[in-house]
Amino acid sequence: MSILNVEHLTHGFGDRAIFHDVSFRLLKGEHIGLVGANGEGKSTFMNIITGKLQPDEGKIEWAKNVRVGYLDQHTVLEKGMSIRDVLTSAFGFLFDLEAQMNEMYEKMADASEDEMNLYMEETGVIQELLSAHDFYMIDAKVEEVGRALGLADIGLDRDVTELSGGQRTKVLLGKLLLEKPDILLLDEPTNYLDVVHIEWLKRYLNEYENAFILISHDIPFLNSVVNLIYHMDNQELNRYVGDYDKFQEVYAVKKAQMEAAYNRQQKEIAELKDFVARNKARVATRNMAMSRQKKLDKMDVIELAAEKPKPQFHFKEARTPGRFLVETHDLVIGYEEPLSCPLNLQMERGERIVLTGANGIGKTTLLKSILGLIPPLQGTVELGDYLEIGYFEQEMSQEIETTTLEELWKEFPSFSQYEARSALAKCGLTTKHIESRVKVLSGGEQAKLRLCKLINRESNLLVLDEPTNHLDTDAKEELKRALLAYKGSILMVCHEPEFYEGLATKVWDGSQWTTRV
Repeated sequence: MSILNVEHLTHGFGDRAIFHDVSFRLLKGEHIGLVGANGEGKSTFMNIITGKLQPDEGKIEWAKNVRVGYLDQHTVLEKGMSIRDVLTSAFGFLFDLEAQMNEMYEKMADASEDEMNLYMEETGVIQELLSAHDFYMIDAKVEEVGRALGLADIGLDRDVTELSGGQRTKVLLGKLLLEKPDILLLDEPTNYLDVVHIEWLKRYLNEYENAFILISHDIPFLNSVVNLIYHMDNQELNRYVGDYDKFQEVYAVKKAQMEAAYNRQQKEIAELKDFVARNKARVATRNMAMSRQKKLDKMDVIELAAEKPKPQFHFKEARTPGRFLVETHDLVIGYEEPLSCPLNLQMERGERIVLTGANGIGKTTLLKSILGLIPPLQGTVELGDYLEIGYFEQEMSQEIETTTLEELWKEFPSFSQYEARSALAKCGLTTKHIESRVKVLSGGEQAKLRLCKLINRESNLLVLDEPTNHLDTDAKEELKRALLAYKGSILMVCHEPEFYEGLATKVWDGSQWTTRV
């Protein structure tokens, strides 16, 4: 049974086309991975099918009474709501049904016999729906999901605006889980999730009976949960049966066949043009030349898709610093409450340290405390001599009104137009990205802009907070290569073991010193 039908979808931003005549069909129980390079329109597609965005052309048709659960990259949680409130809001439609039922009970006092029979029938249906959706066990369900996701440890009465990025993602995932939708739409759900909860999500999706569409650049995760791949590329959407690895095999064969057909056709076109040019003026061969010209005119010319610009990251290196880069003395990090016991950490020149551990234990807070962006609750941080620090933040503000080019110029006002554009192009951004406003870029394109700022400033210590979030496979591979080639030192928060394996010389496990476990 078809849950969702998308027909002849066309959409763009200004003169930047995202989709052209795309059609898509989702069947009951399908587990789909939606893949493609940064900026190909994956999140835009999700926003269109959920009605957040109106397409330029095309028809989106959901089956009747389908309930959709959507976890997107930029969901905003309101101040004043507790974790418990957000999780309980999953049952909003059931509370509405209960209110309808109570209204009917009140009307029964003055109802005629026919009306009474109708009300009894309708309240009976609602009662069955409430029972089927565990309405009378809501509190127990909320507690159970809170425990499974580690939210109970934070406290279900905590205000959601006080949570870290990963904790907020967990709250929204918990809400979706409680909603039991007919279809789950997940946009980069593993960003900000730690290893334990990625494993939990993997198990949950493998056992999930209903359909889901998943956007993710985490290839091992994708391979373990999907059975269909939809590839978004050059304004098209193509379907492949199997996991991501299978898709790559089939796609490589298809690409090679297309290139061979293109080369054969180009050779034939050259021969026909040559024959026409040599023979159209001679009376004896004019008819043959004209027939070949007709063949040329009718030919359906194969066009190869333009190769996507692959990013090239080369970190500029500053002078060699002293032996000790960072030393903390009884450092306690946190905001109002301590997030750690007193820390005595030491980082030497040449080390590449990865900071791991569950969400909310203070990994980002530790980085910001070391950099002096937030004051410690107690203790001190001592930075070494001649340090030139490059800092990559997890997110950038969504309120930025400037274009990508202007944003880079703010950082490097001395760059000429050519230098600025060429620096952005090297990071895999096209002219259209460069001239677009930052806030309409995808998460991956924004990350490439932040990396562009970082690689064009000399540094001898890179402090990176989840640098792989939102990046597509090519960009991730290039970033790892560039970090391996970098002669300076690295302090990085990362939740992808396959990214930091072979790169890290030491791993600091935050769960050893946090007060939150």
